[in-house]
Amino acid sequence: MDKIDKLSHWMMTEGRCSNDPVKVVSHFCASLIEAGVPLWRVNIGQRFANPLLIAWGVVWTPENTEVYDVTHERMLTDGYVGSSFEYILKHRRPLHKNLQDLDPGTDHVSYLEFAELGGTDYYATLLHYGDGSMHGCTFVTQDPIGFLPEHLNMIEAALPALSCALEPVTMRKSSKSLLRTYLGGGASDAVWNGTIKRGERTTVDAVVMFSDLRGFTALSEQADENDLFDALNGYFDVVVQAVEENGGDVLKFMGDGILSIFPIPLGADTEETCRKAALSAQRVLGGLADLNRARTANQKVPLDLGIGINAGQVSYGNIGSPGRLDFTVLGGAVNLASRVEGLTKSIGTRVLATSSVASSASDLFVACGSHVVRGISEPVPLYSLAET
Repeated sequence: MDKIDKLSHWMMTEGRCSNDPVKVVSHFCASLIEAGVPLWRVNIGQRFANPLLIAWGVVWTPENTEVYDVTHERMLTDGYVGSSFEYILKHRRPLHKNLQDLDPGTDHVSYLEFAELGGTDYYATLLHYGDGSMHGCTFVTQDPIGFLPEHLNMIEAALPALSCALEPVTMRKSSKSLLRTYLGGGASDAVWNGTIKRGERTTVDAVVMFSDLRGFTALSEQADENDLFDALNGYFDVVVQAVEENGGDVLKFMGDGILSIFPIPLGADTEETCRKAALSAQRVLGGLADLNRARTANQKVPLDLGIGINAGQVSYGNIGSPGRLDFTVLGGAVNLASRVEGLTKSIGTRVLATSSVASSASDLFVACGSHVVRGISEPVPLYSLAET
C-alpha cells in the first residue's frame, strides 16, 4: 500500500490546494495505474446545489481528461434512470458488474456501450464529503481478467484522499454557480472577490438596458399560475440569452422588468459597447418573435415588451440592511433608461435609446424627436431601433 499512501499524501497536500479537478483526477488515475490497477475509463461525478445544474464531473481516459456538467433535466432521462450512479446513490453501496455476456434487454445502455468499446469489468462506488453528501465515481477496465479484489481495495483505500482534494473544488464551484445564477456574472464576481460590505460600491461607465413586459397586469389577472410562470420564463429566456450573447450582464429581475448592463471597461471602446447593447435589443425582438410563434401554435396569448437603453455613469455595489444586502446599480443613467422604456408604448415603438447610445450605432436607430421625460427639465432626443 506504499503507493496508495503516497497518492493519499499528494491528494491531501498539493491536490487539495490546486483547485484543478483535471489535475487531481489525472494524478489519481495515473497513481492507481502505477500501483497496478488496470484502469481504462474513470468518471468522478460531483453533486452540488444549483437551480440550473445538479452535478458536474470529470471523465478520465488514457487519451484525455475533461470536465462536464449535468442538468436537472438529464436526471429524468434513460441516461441516469437505471444507471450505476442511480443505484449507488439510492442504495448507498458499491456496485461491481462484469461487462461480459450482457443482456441488451435488461442491462443499462451504459454497460452495453462500454462493453462494445472493449470494457470487461465495471465498478461504481461512493465519495463521502464532510457535509454528509455522497457523490459517485465509476471505474472501467479492458483487462481480460477484470478488477481483482486487491484492485478494488486499492481504489477504496484511495477514495478518502480523493474526497479531500475534490470537496473544496466542489464547494467553490457550488458557491460560484449559485452567486452567478442569482446575481449575474459581473455582480457575482465582485461579491466573490470581496465586495460584500454594505455601501461598498464603485462607479463605472456602462450601457444600461431596461426591459419590461407589456400587458403583464392583464396577463396576471387572466392567466392561471402555470401559464403566467411559463410566459415569464419564456420572456426571461429571450432577454437573458440576447444580453449574454452580446457581452452584457443581467443584473436583476424586478417582477416583469429586467435590468441589464453592458460595462465599459476603462480605456475600452464606448461605441463598441453601445453597439453590442443595440444588437442585444435587436436579438431580443427576434427571440420574442420566435417565442410568440410557439405560443400562438399552442393557443397562448403572444407577448410584447418595451426596452429603454441609455449610457452613462452608474454606481455599482451593495445596498440594504446589515442583515440583508442587494447588489445593484444606481444612478441617473439607470433612472433615464427606465423612464425611456416607459415611453415606448406612447411613442409607438418597442425599443428606444438616448443619443448617448444611438450616436454610436447610427445605422441601427432612427430619430423620433425630442420627448418630455419625467425628472428631466429639457425634452430628451430619443431614437427608435430599426427593427429587422
